[in-house]
Amino acid sequence: MEGELIAAVATGAARCAIGVIRLSGSGAARCAGAVFRASDGRALAEHPPRTLVYGALSDRDGREIDRVLATWSPAPHSYTGEETAELQCHGSPAVLQLALDSLFAHGARQAGRGEFTRRAFLNGKLDLAQAEAVMDLIDAETPGAVRQAAGQLSGALSRRVEKVYAALVDVMAHFHAVLDYPDEDIDPFTAHTIREALEGADGALEALLATYRRGSMLTRGVPCAIVGPPNAGKSTLLNALVGYERAIVTDIPGTTRDTVEERCVLGDVLLRLIDTAGLRETRDTVERIGVARSRAAMAEAGLILVVLDRSRPVAVEDLALVEEAMALAPTILVWNKADLPPAGTPAVRGELPPVVELSARTGAGLERLGEQVARSLPAPAGGTEGELLTNARQAEAAGRALEALRRAAAALAAGVTPDAVLTDVEEALSALGELTGRTVREDVTARIFQRFCVGK
Repeated sequence: MEGELIAAVATGAARCAIGVIRLSGSGAARCAGAVFRASDGRALAEHPPRTLVYGALSDRDGREIDRVLATWSPAPHSYTGEETAELQCHGSPAVLQLALDSLFAHGARQAGRGEFTRRAFLNGKLDLAQAEAVMDLIDAETPGAVRQAAGQLSGALSRRVEKVYAALVDVMAHFHAVLDYPDEDIDPFTAHTIREALEGADGALEALLATYRRGSMLTRGVPCAIVGPPNAGKSTLLNALVGYERAIVTDIPGTTRDTVEERCVLGDVLLRLIDTAGLRETRDTVERIGVARSRAAMAEAGLILVVLDRSRPVAVEDLALVEEAMALAPTILVWNKADLPPAGTPAVRGELPPVVELSARTGAGLERLGEQVARSLPAPAGGTEGELLTNARQAEAAGRALEALRRAAAALAAGVTPDAVLTDVEEALSALGELTGRTVREDVTARIFQRFCVGK
């Protein structure tokens, strides 16, 4: 029930220096004040809003358990739009649980996953795109992901969508004004009018959809296939990048039979590393399946690291693999085992991708690899932070809006009457509304907030 008093630990369950308990709903300041005694003797709600107040925190039996800071905010001037309060305690899980139990005894209930942010959305403090950005910001692992989420939280994506939405609403309003008020001095509604609007919206949505790949890579990571012949050091490189023994490493060729995936940040880029089976001809049925999966990983990669053993002569098959990788995605050639004597510089015909020499065993050269990854996957030039589509739900809604607009344009070109054309425009508006939550269904909203943590 919205407005019902809820409480939760907002800083997680692990032991930490500071733990924050958050309350939202009718009577939040009263409930917090029932377990908090200010050192000046006044009730919490008697202090100015959004001011930290020092005092003692008590358990449900009235026994002091901590010295804390408390604050409160009246509705609608809070994150959720409701009356809220916060208690800043020492971060002992035992202290936080005793405090929660005390709040529950005074009328609060445990908040659900994402319930604070959901209330902010329902109360108009955030739209749906901004609400999704809250969790993206919590999950951000790179500076680029932080900037994207912060920009989206500030409304950059919503403003971009709103421009298209407003232009289409203007077309609808113009048509109905002409239809409903024929005697008024209103500019006539023409096919040219709607055609211009459809073309402008089409271009804007096509450009927006094109941001999804970049936005998805920022939040989920760039799929990065590590490929090469057996025993080139692919698994050793993966272990070195993630910082622990994730993949099995032996001197036996063909040890890796299946793809192994792990995430890491390299060159300020979040990578979804995919260690693959060594690429070679083999009669081993299991290894052949692994090789097939390696090639599938290459085909789907956003970055390919071709790992070759610098201490061995380069084979024709190795150079063919480099060429194959370059045709599929940005590629970096990793000359591994730089700690061993080199086999000599190979005679290479044609163009090579960027080359990095390193030793996955010792870690020498990994920093240079990070620098090359950053150069191979540069951030787009300014003006896009916060404006990218970052999840499949957003991309699907934008795609449906674009499809509806193109149906409308095709109908217009076929000579269909404007009222029938505008039926598709209404469908496009509905899909655009799902991006920001204007028209989103309750079940979709529920799924979105299930991704959140308790206390957020």
